[in-house]
Formats: sequence, C-alpha cells, structure tokens
Amino acid sequence: MPNDDKKSILIIDDDLTIRKLLNHHLKNNNYTVFEAEGPSKAFEQLKDKQIDLVLCDVTMDEMDGFTFCKKVRENENYRVLPFVFVTAKNSMEDKSKALEAGGDDIITKPFDINELLLKVQTLIRRTEIYKVYGTKKNLEQSFSESIPKILLVDDDFSLAKLFQYNLNKAGFECEIANSAEQGLKSAKASQPDIIISDIMMPYIDGFQFRKMLLTDNELKSIPFVFLTSKGEENDILDGYDLGITDYVLKTAGPRVVVAKVSAIIKSLGKERQRIVTELHNAADSLRAKVVPDNHPLFEGFEIKHWHVPFHGIPGGDFIDYFSMEDENIAVILGDVMGKKWGAWYFAFAYAGYVRSSMRVALQTANEFSPHQILQQVNKSVYQDAKVSEVFATLSIVTLNKKTKIAKYTGAGDLPIIYKNNSDGSVQKLKSNGLLLGFAEQGNYEDISINLNSGDFLICVTDGIIESRNSAGEQFGSYRLMEIINKISSEDDPLEIIRKEFEAFTENKFEDDISLIVIKAK
Repeated sequence: MPNDDKKSILIIDDDLTIRKLLNHHLKNNNYTVFEAEGPSKAFEQLKDKQIDLVLCDVTMDEMDGFTFCKKVRENENYRVLPFVFVTAKNSMEDKSKALEAGGDDIITKPFDINELLLKVQTLIRRTEIYKVYGTKKNLEQSFSESIPKILLVDDDFSLAKLFQYNLNKAGFECEIANSAEQGLKSAKASQPDIIISDIMMPYIDGFQFRKMLLTDNELKSIPFVFLTSKGEENDILDGYDLGITDYVLKTAGPRVVVAKVSAIIKSLGKERQRIVTELHNAADSLRAKVVPDNHPLFEGFEIKHWHVPFHGIPGGDFIDYFSMEDENIAVILGDVMGKKWGAWYFAFAYAGYVRSSMRVALQTANEFSPHQILQQVNKSVYQDAKVSEVFATLSIVTLNKKTKIAKYTGAGDLPIIYKNNSDGSVQKLKSNGLLLGFAEQGNYEDISINLNSGDFLICVTDGIIESRNSAGEQFGSYRLMEIINKISSEDDPLEIIRKEFEAFTENKFEDDISLIVIKAK
C-alpha cells in the first residue's frame, strides 16, 4: 500500500508487552501505529490524530473497554470508526457485550497475527465503503417507484382537508397532522418524501417545528415547505435560514401547492439519478466492483457471465474469478441476503471481505479444494461480529485445465446445473452447505465433475428463478431446466438463456440478475 494510503491504528492496552507486539506487526504491514496505556490518553489520541481503527483491551484499571467504546461512539465523528476488542475471553456473552457497546469485533488473546491483520484490513475496507454509502439509508424506500408521500402539518382542519384532497387527486399520498408534536410523530413513523407545514400554529409554531426536525438525522434532509398566510420578507428569509426548500402562501390556493410539490418530486428524481451515478463512481474509485468488467480467459474453457443490477444500482450479487497458479481457476458467485436496494452496500462490503478472505485461503491452501477454501472464508465471516449478522449464499467452482475436472461446493446457494453433451442429460448438483457465516462449521463438501468438450455448467442466483412475467408466473427452475435441455453443443448457452429470460419477463426484473456459464472446449 503506498505511503499516502497508510492507515493509522490506535492500540489501547495497559500491558506494554501486548502494545509492543501489536505495534511491531502492524508497522511491518505498513500501518501507522499510535499507543495509549489507558482511555484518558486514548481520548487525546483520537482528538489529535487521524485514527482509522482502534484495538482496545477490555480489562483496564481506569475504565473497561466496553465503557470506553460507548463513550467513543457518543461522538458523531467516531460512529463508524472500526473498534476491535482484544480480550482473553471469547464467550457469546462477551461477543454480545461488544456489539451492545458499539464494537465491531473481538480478537482473543493469545491471538493469531494473520487473523488479526485480516480483520484489520477488512474492517478498514468496510469503513471506507460505509463512509461513501452509510449516510444514504433506506435506499429501497427512498428510490422505489411508489406513490410520493406528503405530510401536511396545519391546525386549520378545513384548509388541511382541502389541500389533502387536491394533493391526493394529483396522485400523491397526503397525511394530515394538526400540530407540530403530531407532525413529528407522523414524520418518524412514515418517513414522508416532503413535509409541508403551516407557520402560525399554537404552542409550537412552524419555525420551532422545523428546528425540531433539524435535530433528527433521519428527518432533517426531508424537503420542507412552509405554508403561511404571511408574506413578509423577514419571515421568508427566516425560513430559508432554516434550510427550507420552498415557501407557499395560503392565498395562492391548492393548485400552486400541488405545482410546488410536483416540482420538488421531479427534482428528487433528478437527485436519485445523481446518487446512482455517484454510487457507480464511488465503487470505481474504491476498486470495489462486485462484478468484473470482462470474462476471464482460461485455456480449455469458455467462461462467461451476465449480470444486471436491479434498476442500475450495484446490488446484492457479486461475481469474481481467482487464478490459482497456472493450471487452476476459481469461479465465485455470491448473493447477499436481501432484495433490491436492501442489500446493496452489504454486497460491496461482502465482496471486499470475501476477496480478502479468499486470497488468504488460496495462499495457505494445501490443495485447491473448494470446500476447504469455502470453510476458511466462512470461518472468517462467522468470527466477524458485524459481518456475521448478514448472511450470503456463495458458489465456488474450481477448474483444472489439464484434467478438465470441475469441483463445486456451495453455501446455501441454488443448485448448479450440469449438461452432458454426449448423452444430452441435465443434472442439478446440490450442495448441502450452510449459508456463509451462519455457523462456524459450514459442512461443505466437494462435488467433482469430469467435463468433456461441449459439456457446460450453469450457476444462477435467485433473481432469475424468482422473477415473474406480467401474469405473475415465476420463471422458475423448471423453466430454466427446459431451456437448458434444448441447448445443443453449437449453441451459446448464455445467450439462449438470456434471450428466453428477457422475453419471459419483458425485461422487467425483480432483483439482481446473475448468470455464469462454464463450457468445456
């Protein structure tokens, strides 16, 4: 890693030997290291230095590590700072306490230095992703093509009903609140797209209501419009000082309110497209693409993939290829649990995490066995307190260009499909392995396939199987099997499946779409 990319680690431990040991290994791996023998010095280091990760002892005289972590998390600047506890204990109770305190993981003494370095690397990587994406919460809700929700706060019930009628008639979903207190509760419950509020209200006026919203991180960015019977310049300027989006006079009538709301919704649509572009650019800048741009070249095989992210947002599926010396390659297909945008930033975190874990597994593997590689990745995920809360399916296929043997194992994935060119038979090859990170032992086993010229393997995620046509019918595994049965040795399996799927769904997909075809030449 180049010097300008060096990350800083803060070690907090009252044991000088532990500090020096950690310092030695971290510096040897190109990290900048700061030390503190207790929380007081650690607070100073956090304030004065740019710290990228904290390694903290649990048992300290001045303050225990859990209490220190809670205090650190109270500061907005350290909400996503990776925080790892170093402890002699490793019970479920301690892991639970670590999570409750705001920690990210636990390293048990005596620790394995390679495991520690892997966790440090992946946690810092994950935080880089969270810095880019973490503030854009609830993407599915924010970006979905549902009816825009309007919250109208006004103590004049008759006027509010009039505006509600016109807004609903224009295609919006308008909810009424008759006070600032009720408006705050409604806003928290429904997360509206726009809030419109009267200024002159008893007890809490519109200005105070706006200030209340500004103290809430979830609500302060919602576009806010003042509705008032006053049009003095000072009132308008006071409103804009509070970051409002627009100002409407009640005397202008419902049509003007509807026009203003429509313009704001249109603007939000443009903002959505801007954010989508930002996501792609950020993914590129972080080198965290979840799907490679190009198909790999591997002697004796043709390997191709087709991937369509849901509505263009980098999503829950990820694909990767790993060369293993000259004779072997590993093909990876994963799917983070969750639909549409609900899984998108976990996919980036998982892709980075799995790639790091995979490289370590491949470097230390005695043989290129998919189940051994997957078990090592599974163990790394399971032991990470935060990542282990998000489950994923994973398929691994290794290919050997000399023997033409494919070995497959999977973690909670869909069966891969094997077509034998010589007799035309089609088989589903099902792995019984557990979801990635579900348990410490995933019970993974290898399935070996001798591939001859024209034979091919198909790997898919559930986006293809579960997508429906206009009549509500699922594409389903049965239909996929029927299509594969008809494919001849001269055909391009990926293109045939893609065309059939697009025709069936009319190009309206319900999730990320991922398909990998491995064909022996």
